[in-house]
Amino acid sequence: MRDLNSMHHTFIALTVSVANNGLDLTSNKDRNNTMLYHDVSHYKTLKTLIVNIGCLLLILSCIFSKYVKAGSIDDSIQQLSDRWAHVNFELSDDAQEEAFLALITKVEILTEKFPQQAEVWAWSGIIKSSFADASGGLGALSQARSAKKDFEKAIELNPDTLVGAALTSLGLLFHKVPGWPISFGDDDDAEDLLLKGLESNPKGKISNLFYGEFLLDERKYHLAKKHLLLAKQVPFSTKCLLADKHRQAEIELLLEKVEKKIAKENYR
Repeated sequence: MRDLNSMHHTFIALTVSVANNGLDLTSNKDRNNTMLYHDVSHYKTLKTLIVNIGCLLLILSCIFSKYVKAGSIDDSIQQLSDRWAHVNFELSDDAQEEAFLALITKVEILTEKFPQQAEVWAWSGIIKSSFADASGGLGALSQARSAKKDFEKAIELNPDTLVGAALTSLGLLFHKVPGWPISFGDDDDAEDLLLKGLESNPKGKISNLFYGEFLLDERKYHLAKKHLLLAKQVPFSTKCLLADKHRQAEIELLLEKVEKKIAKENYR
């Protein structure tokens, strides 16, 4: 009987021990699962953080890239503007021709580098049309046609580029070149473009100057005087002082012509 009781107590002790060991094993498993859960959670958090940092760096990179690109374009355009003013207004003969050809090469490189920038195409048109005007004769028509395409490309990208200068310059080009069958000149198209340029920049020096010049040629003297006086009153721009200085001299000469025409009409 004592042996049976002993065996019974031993069996109970063994059962409790096994039970306790089982509970301990379960606790270890739970702890392992908890640690695994935290490890996975930390991994996911770290992964999310890395992805967010990557996205932020990408956004900052794009912003910085656009900023650098914009600065590069602005600097290039200002250099073109300064160089064009010197070549167009201060050089002549062979020196002017050579300088214009070099400037055309430079601006064509920029149109290839920045094909979606309307300002670059507008300046390409301005430089080529100025060269055509300075050269004169039928030999200049190829440059005039090339300028026309550049202006049209600039207008397609942004009609208001350079505050409407592409519209205004193309309008004057249509007015200056011969008409069909020699070239594309057309005064109706010219006036339409000049008026659009004036609408884009009603108080601009160039928009009023070019339209005033057109009106003078069309013998609309009083209206020409009005726009030339508006152009004269526009302050010089710090970004194009040299060009504005020479444009102001052009305005004065045109006003003298207009006054003489008006006086002649009044005399009659």
